[in-house]
Amino acid sequence: MKKILFIQSEDETAFVQSIMEHQDTLISIAYSYLRNRHDALEAVQEMTCRAWIKRRSLKNEKAFKSWIIRILIYVCIDEQRRRKRATPLPNEGLEEAIAESAIAGFNDNKLAMWSMLEKIKPKYRHVLLLKYYNDMTLIEIASILGKPEGTIKTWQHKGLELLRKQMKNRGDWHEN
Repeated sequence: MKKILFIQSEDETAFVQSIMEHQDTLISIAYSYLRNRHDALEAVQEMTCRAWIKRRSLKNEKAFKSWIIRILIYVCIDEQRRRKRATPLPNEGLEEAIAESAIAGFNDNKLAMWSMLEKIKPKYRHVLLLKYYNDMTLIEIASILGKPEGTIKTWQHKGLELLRKQMKNRGDWHEN
């Protein structure tokens, strides 16, 4: 019961400490959506602000982690939408993207996987990102997305099926 008092109280330090307990997971999830460390850190910061403002809407202390992850996903989706609206100049950010991918240890297959994931419906992509890039269980994902576990299993199955079709259609796909 202590955490709920920290979360819903006016003690900003205790609230931030509650979030910091999950810092690695939050950064990892944001990075899996935004593929840029700087943007991932900004997303976590924005999520913290939104969570602080809405902290009184959390009714169950056990749902805190799922609640902040759900907020973070919405922040990342907002950022992805903002990026789509921005009109990039030719080669803008290309060098940074190449450097980011080299730093992250991406090879050609991993980059291809990212492009395939972007073509999948968001609900399937969310499940696949949380499951395979962030090592979350289906129960955790169901809690985060506010859906029954059976629905999450179905979305995982359909998402993987779509990925397999894309991989089959990609003629130069090979394993490293």
